[in-house]
Amino acid sequence: MRCPSCHKEDTKVVDSRSTGEGFVIRRRRECVHCGFRFTTYERLELSLPRVIKKDGRREPFSREKILAGIRKACHKRPVSEEAIENFVSALERELFESGEKEIPSSYIGERVMEKLKEWDEVAYVRFASVYREFQDVNEFVEQVSQLLRGRKSGRKGGK
Repeated sequence: MRCPSCHKEDTKVVDSRSTGEGFVIRRRRECVHCGFRFTTYERLELSLPRVIKKDGRREPFSREKILAGIRKACHKRPVSEEAIENFVSALERELFESGEKEIPSSYIGERVMEKLKEWDEVAYVRFASVYREFQDVNEFVEQVSQLLRGRKSGRKGGK
């Protein structure tokens, strides 16, 4: 593994831990030359279904695209990187275990929105505004109103 600081290839593993329900190994490494410490992740590569986009195009599943979208929505919100990583890993496993060859992007988008709604309403609305392609402020206000109505109906039954 090449050191990100000095670019030498001689590094050693200092600590190794299994994360993501055993499908990911987190390794702390140290460069033998400069002493720089860094973290790497080793993950099982799954044969995931292709994603059918809204316009009919098909493309490979991209963990990084999903992570980037969720991270943008959660920027400066109280959602941990670990929670995001664990959710995306669970979503990957779910898609792999489905046995499907292709999956609509809408399914993935809805799963992400469900999780964001559970985690943080601001992150949820941020993601929804891009995912649902809000055209004007009225669509944004309607989404927030739905959240507020859901909150009120949840209080009646739960408290």
